[in-house]
Amino acid sequence: MKITMKDGSMREAGFQEEPGRNAFRHTTAHILAQAVKRLYPDTRCAVGPSIADGFYYDFDFSFRFSEENFAEVEAEMRKIVRENLQLKHFTADREKALEILEERNEPYKIEMLREMPEDEEISFFRQGEYLELCAGPHVAYTSAVKAFKLLSVAGAYWRGDEKNKMLTRIYGTSFPEKGMLEEYLNRLEEARKRDHRKLGKELGLFTLLEEGPGFPFFLPKGLILKNLLIDYWRKLHTREGYVEISTPIMLNRRLWETSGHWEHYRDKMYTTVIDGADFAVKPMSCPGGMLVYKMEPRSYRDFPMRISELGLIHRNEKSGTLHGLMRVRCCTQDDAHIFMTPEQIPDEIKGVVRLIDEVYSDFGFKYHVELSTRPENAIGSDEDWEMATNGLKNALEDLKLPYVVNEGDGAFYGPKIDFHLEDSIGRTWQCGTIQLDFQLPQRFEAEYIGEDGRKHRPVMIHRVVFGSIERFLGILIEHFAGKFPLWLSPVQVKILPVSDKSLDYAKEIEGILQSEGLRCEVDGRTEKIGYKIRAAQLEKIPYMLILGEKEVQAGSVSVRERESGDLGSMTVEELLDILRGKM
Repeated sequence: MKITMKDGSMREAGFQEEPGRNAFRHTTAHILAQAVKRLYPDTRCAVGPSIADGFYYDFDFSFRFSEENFAEVEAEMRKIVRENLQLKHFTADREKALEILEERNEPYKIEMLREMPEDEEISFFRQGEYLELCAGPHVAYTSAVKAFKLLSVAGAYWRGDEKNKMLTRIYGTSFPEKGMLEEYLNRLEEARKRDHRKLGKELGLFTLLEEGPGFPFFLPKGLILKNLLIDYWRKLHTREGYVEISTPIMLNRRLWETSGHWEHYRDKMYTTVIDGADFAVKPMSCPGGMLVYKMEPRSYRDFPMRISELGLIHRNEKSGTLHGLMRVRCCTQDDAHIFMTPEQIPDEIKGVVRLIDEVYSDFGFKYHVELSTRPENAIGSDEDWEMATNGLKNALEDLKLPYVVNEGDGAFYGPKIDFHLEDSIGRTWQCGTIQLDFQLPQRFEAEYIGEDGRKHRPVMIHRVVFGSIERFLGILIEHFAGKFPLWLSPVQVKILPVSDKSLDYAKEIEGILQSEGLRCEVDGRTEKIGYKIRAAQLEKIPYMLILGEKEVQAGSVSVRERESGDLGSMTVEELLDILRGKM
């Protein structure tokens, strides 16, 4: 399809390509805005960008817009598509642009215009009677938008500032073919069924309460899951030669000034005053790790020094961005810092990549990799950034690991490799990261004695595998739809006595299984066995043991498996053989 660029030129771009997809969905946002203005002429338009999987547009309505209005808006959008309006690009000088926007009474567009550089030529796009202050790109004609759907409505402060007016944000998606839209909507429906907030409540894993927005409460079964992840993580890191530390949750302002966080990250930090001095709750663990490194003299013989920490971190996330376990204000970050000589960089990066690959493979995830480069707010010299970026790039190329470059998205202190894992319904999640840092060792004046007997500055790797325990757990809940593999299930076996006559035998079996390290429960309620089976199925228990008088007499168990159903009667030892083979 043809897309129109900011300078008015045309180029070919397919929907499968990011530029083509963005232009297509940005055009759909314009079609939405045109439909809204036709139906509700006194509405004021703000912004309408394309986003991952769709688009949104922010409006200032004079009434309470809701999803009940979707039908008439979508009908008007379909008319605009059938009209096959051409998206025509033109420019205007600042005075003329201001006149156009004032005539149309668009105060949000006027505000954006006034903040543009004085010498910048102002770009507009027109489709029929609708005109938009916009740099594009767009598809050439509205008729290209064959399939679209409005999805939800949310509140959004103008420019994300809580001091500004709350606008109405309409989310939607669009595709060039109806079948692609239907496939996407089916995936959305499947995602709704798997929503970790819904399953977390149903399975008794965690809860979110008014008393602590963004601060999850883990319930007994959820804590079993969390601890299983931590136990798994610890075994791997012990095997890989990491030592584990724990640093304070709160440290003084001087430390955060040294690290650069006070200047670059303060709006995300919780602060307080202790004994007249400013303190901050840690948003990440690396500065504390630097203090541990500096506690004693270090030598090149100590390297590589691999230090891990399950750090409890807090970040002041805006309330509108909070989302179950995926975006919280408090989480356990599976952090680690590796100190090394420059010569050790390639091998250490490769070692971390292999570790992350092993973890994701164990959980059944595919993934892809992005290399994020220097951002605008970066600290440090061009030489350091070039060396760090090349170090990451060379390691990926040596491993023959495909990657894409994400320009300008590195941390303020160094470039990074991000791992985006793909779940069972095709969604991607950014979890693991490897950041190569020359800056913090310099800011903290960290040193080691080299082979030449002189003082040198170490190189530092920051890395996480899960990202955070909480977020990874949320991803796992949705990936498995709550049907965890046997080793990860909070309750692995549910024992269901048919009546009180088999209750003692059920408790005997429970004791045998627990002595083998299995997590099991007896459902001793005076309910019918069919009810108990359905309850265990809703709890997504991997194995159910039905125990009636026949099983008591034979000393056997009747086994049901979560997916396969009835496995028949067997001895306890035969059951244990099955379970051991699945662990």
